[in-house]
Amino acid sequence: MRKAEIKRDTAETKIILKIDLDGRGNSKISTGVGFLDHMLTLFAKHGHFDLEISCVGDTQVDDHHTTEDIGICLGKAFAKALGDKAGIYRYGDITLPMDEALILAAVDISGRSYLGYALEIPTEKVGSFDTDLVEEFWTAFTSNAGLDLHLRQLAGKNSHHIIEGAFKAAGRALRKAVAIDPDFADEVPSTKGVL
Repeated sequence: MRKAEIKRDTAETKIILKIDLDGRGNSKISTGVGFLDHMLTLFAKHGHFDLEISCVGDTQVDDHHTTEDIGICLGKAFAKALGDKAGIYRYGDITLPMDEALILAAVDISGRSYLGYALEIPTEKVGSFDTDLVEEFWTAFTSNAGLDLHLRQLAGKNSHHIIEGAFKAAGRALRKAVAIDPDFADEVPSTKGVL
């Protein structure tokens, strides 16, 4: 019911992305960027979203285009799957521990785009993945999903744990926000009547 498929075909990437917001957390992800595959698998599992992504990108150049374009497609898929947003809780948040890291994620599916990014990732790379691409991914996602997302690091010094915590926390917060509120199942959660 709340499903979407997005295709993107450019000179830099060819992406097919499918999402089911009412899934079971199953994923089949092949982006050509191993670390990103792992993070998106965690995002789907903790968000309880079924997510399929196939991407062929110019990773021989770097991982930037692939990472950003997948963020764009995932954001568009969320917006499409949510439709008019009737009945959703709209808001979701969590403070999530990941070993020594502690990450806060809060979301408002408002129809407006904003990323409050306060992660201090101490290394430039995790494996071969450029850690500055984490912010690029979430910027692309929020811009295309039409939502506010705040990611804040409350503790932590391990780059992998900080990034992993952020993807898990974002998935959990979004899971709460997109859930159907039985008390308002047919209403758009806004005094404007539209989000």
